[in-house]
Amino acid sequence: MSSFNLSSRRFAVSRRHLLKTAGAGAVLAVTASLPTRLFAQEPLKVAAVYTVPTEQQWVSRIHLAAQAAQERGDIEYTFSENVSNSDYERVMREYCEAGNQLILGEVFGVEQAARQVAMDYPDVAFLMGSSFKEDPAVPNFAPFDNYIQDASYLTGLIAGAMSENGNIGMVGGYPIPEVNRLMHAFMAGARETRPDVRFQVAFIGSWFDPPKAKETAFAQIDAGADVLYAERFGVSDAAQERGILAIGNVIDTQADYPETVVASALWHFEPTLDKAIAEVRAGTFTAADYGVYSFMKEGGASMAPLGTFEDKVPAEIKALVAEKEAAIKDGSFTVEINDEEPTSS
Repeated sequence: MSSFNLSSRRFAVSRRHLLKTAGAGAVLAVTASLPTRLFAQEPLKVAAVYTVPTEQQWVSRIHLAAQAAQERGDIEYTFSENVSNSDYERVMREYCEAGNQLILGEVFGVEQAARQVAMDYPDVAFLMGSSFKEDPAVPNFAPFDNYIQDASYLTGLIAGAMSENGNIGMVGGYPIPEVNRLMHAFMAGARETRPDVRFQVAFIGSWFDPPKAKETAFAQIDAGADVLYAERFGVSDAAQERGILAIGNVIDTQADYPETVVASALWHFEPTLDKAIAEVRAGTFTAADYGVYSFMKEGGASMAPLGTFEDKVPAEIKALVAEKEAAIKDGSFTVEINDEEPTSS
């Protein structure tokens, strides 16, 4: 992925920013001499800006991790959901002016504006979902993403083995790196256990449109798919109604579809957020790629328990999954990261 370039101009830290930092008790040091230890026991003020509802798969993981940190007493957490791209910058600025020390969110559609806000508020840390890498010109802006390709690969192993006709449907939101890499990892796993597998790949052009995802899935079932990759909400509903299997993504929905969802690749945002909290407290938060904390070996991803399918997945496949998972965690096996748009085959 290419780097994100902004204007090289710098924003001086004004006296107003310094006073606001001291008044808010921020631990993101503007100068090396700021005594961050004085604030070590105070909860960080954290705000999040979401473009979708907090029940949406991807955002729900950030929201849950923030709630857990708040319950521990590490942070004070507030958030806004369903914020339009045109309103995103305004909400970010309001949270900065309110004294929040760490801002969370997903800026895939507002990259330029979000990074400009970060430049305007150098005393605030920004941890934002982004398709682009860190930029030294914006040292207080750290991008992250859900690199859960490890878990997606494992679910692909199961999907390939469970498909009776080797026709798998895949419904995603948008063909962006965040989705593409998970689909490719899933497809690689499926090909390993079912070399002749075929894929129907479709994108609905939305992050949250369950009815559209469901209709797209119905079309794939009509075209012969007997297993569906549910990157979006709505796909598992179609699978359940037609009596075929589905593979989940980001969250575990088997409890809602006990006879449908075989396995799910789970994202755990806690390692990412906990790292950011520690860096802000220490006054060492800086531009860095936080996506690495979503890797399985970092505890950022896992495959959900098979649950109702524990006795339905062949023993040899479960053994293969366990073997691959161990290899991923010890570093002897690496799942390829492929950000290119997947196509039907």
